Amino acid sequence: MGVLILKFFKPSNSNDDSPKVNKSRIPIRLNVLFFIAFLLFAMLIGRLVQLQIIQGEHFQSEINSGNIKTETRNVQRGMIYDSAGKPLVANNSARAISYSKPLNVYPKTMYSVANDLVKYVNLEDEPVTKTMRVNYYLAQHEDDVKKKIPNVNSITDDKKLARLEDAYVRKHNLADNLSKKQKKAAVIYNKMNNAYSLSTIYLKTAGVTDQEMARIGEHQSDLPGIKITTDWTRSYPNGNSIKNVAGTVTSQKQGLPSERVNELLAEGYSRDDNVGSSYIESQYENVLKGTKQAINVETQNGKILKKTKQYGGKAGDNVQLTINSKFQNDVQDIIENAVKSGSANQNPLMTGGYAVVMNPNTGGIYALAGVDRDNKTGKLTTNSLGPLNQTMVMGSVVKGAQVMGALNKGVITPTNNTLTDKPIKLAGTATISSIFNKSGNNNMTLSAADALEVSSNSYMMQLTMKEAGFHYTPGAALHMPVSIFDTLRGNFNQYGLGVKTGVDIPGEAPGFKGGSSYADIGKALNLSFGNYDAYTTIQVAQYMSTIANGGYRMQPHVLQSIRSKGKNGKLGAVNYEFQPKVLNVVNGTKAQWDVVHKGLWQVVHGNNQWRTGRRLEDLEPSVSAKSGTAETVTNGISTTTLSAASYAPSDNPQVVIAVAYPGSGSTNETFNMESVKSIYQAFWKDVESSDGLK
Repeated sequence: MGVLILKFFKPSNSNDDSPKVNKSRIPIRLNVLFFIAFLLFAMLIGRLVQLQIIQGEHFQSEINSGNIKTETRNVQRGMIYDSAGKPLVANNSARAISYSKPLNVYPKTMYSVANDLVKYVNLEDEPVTKTMRVNYYLAQHEDDVKKKIPNVNSITDDKKLARLEDAYVRKHNLADNLSKKQKKAAVIYNKMNNAYSLSTIYLKTAGVTDQEMARIGEHQSDLPGIKITTDWTRSYPNGNSIKNVAGTVTSQKQGLPSERVNELLAEGYSRDDNVGSSYIESQYENVLKGTKQAINVETQNGKILKKTKQYGGKAGDNVQLTINSKFQNDVQDIIENAVKSGSANQNPLMTGGYAVVMNPNTGGIYALAGVDRDNKTGKLTTNSLGPLNQTMVMGSVVKGAQVMGALNKGVITPTNNTLTDKPIKLAGTATISSIFNKSGNNNMTLSAADALEVSSNSYMMQLTMKEAGFHYTPGAALHMPVSIFDTLRGNFNQYGLGVKTGVDIPGEAPGFKGGSSYADIGKALNLSFGNYDAYTTIQVAQYMSTIANGGYRMQPHVLQSIRSKGKNGKLGAVNYEFQPKVLNVVNGTKAQWDVVHKGLWQVVHGNNQWRTGRRLEDLEPSVSAKSGTAETVTNGISTTTLSAASYAPSDNPQVVIAVAYPGSGSTNETFNMESVKSIYQAFWKDVESSDGLK
């Protein structure tokens, strides 16, 4: 700061010979003005010193004590609808009791609220840990416990003091003898204590009675932060068969999934928020959850001055699926009945049944159905996710891909593909044959299409030996490079067999590969006709869709669109519509594809007595198909897995059906094809009309 210089003027000497002029008045006035200015500056400096130095800390604390915090409130979760607009997963509202934690609330206050609340509300018994008991006891008796700790006044570390207090209560068992109500209060207190300031947690989310509401209203002044509010739970108005596929949402009690808690907290979730924890609910969590309501809370010195709504929140958007609820329920019933029929008919080791119905041109899934069977008790359990996560050796159903692979490799051509079905006899191994020609009495000349019609294992093995460059002669030792495994699997993978399909439901299995060393080389022949590696039912459906549409492997999906909330609970505008996605293209000429398509048509409509799809021949529109039988072992006993994959109409495919029944007892069973027939009849009734289709 600059220094103020005051210059005082002195009157001139009387001996001065200059003229006598009255100069004394002006200097005196100036001196007075300068002196006043000096006093004013001095007062200003003093005030600044007082504000900045003497009272600076006080005003800084005032500034720091004022703050704006954001309080968030949950919104209603979006619903899940079927392709026809019927609700598959809805929200049921229910009264709930919540606690909004105030700023700077004392433990004794929460202790008192918890004890009062258990008087007025019937709360479920919940496990009470030792830590909960100790925290509850210290909330009321901390001052008494402190007095028991040696040299407590010298302890400045709050965390260390808390540990010593905890240890003292535990050592002397002070929190062990709680009454039943005190245990409930201990649970409530810990929930309150663990909540963030200005956050809201739910203390009871079901069964809040009118009497409990009245009691809370009467004693509201004794229950600061306690409110009657609304909570939502999921319901399934069009049947529970979709429940497996839809997945689950965590409850307030469960909180965030432990394996994702840090990730979700970073995204703005609270620890007790509802969150989709599996399958569709998890896959489309960001769509369904909505955006929380945000309220700015202005505080000062620990008190709330004002609340201002910053954002009103947005309820979750709705998810519409490609699944048709009526058809889904029908397919589930068909599979359950097939398993009941199969297990009752000499198949006590049957372990379940699974089905996938999808659009071969878009990948949209119309139905996912499944049943697990306990082959010890016979109990059936719905498992609509079984088609995605249950792997099994499928058998001959994969032969269409084997034929197309041989055509692409050039070992056969559309005009030169005739081979003789005969048992394959190699040195050191058991004879391998087609089911209809185990003895060799039914040797027959087959084209590639004929081989598919009668499901010739011999034909497929001969194709593999040709691809491996091995010239077969009966009794010779098998010499093929192990690269034949990669050749066969690389071909199958193009159709989706043995790789994840990309379906938009988490948790699908990739399949299972058998050994592929030189010691396993004979198994390559089994692999060629589907009796070695294991696949899922949805992989079989994707494979058949690829054949049906002429080589395009489509990503299977259950999402049709994302819709906003409409009026009166109905679907609103389309915000996003799923676009079909081609994962890869299987190359092939029209002539090559015609060979495979002809063979699958002959499976149903051919003239050979050994054709395997005759039970579908009277369906309209026309069906093309391939059945499968695989030799398996269940509980050490030889069993068979029955499968089937098909599409219709044959000339203009609109729908693909794949089924699988592991653990069947006999290759003579037909319920795989019978269930396919029933599913087609339901499809043309529930989903699309077959009028005009051939």
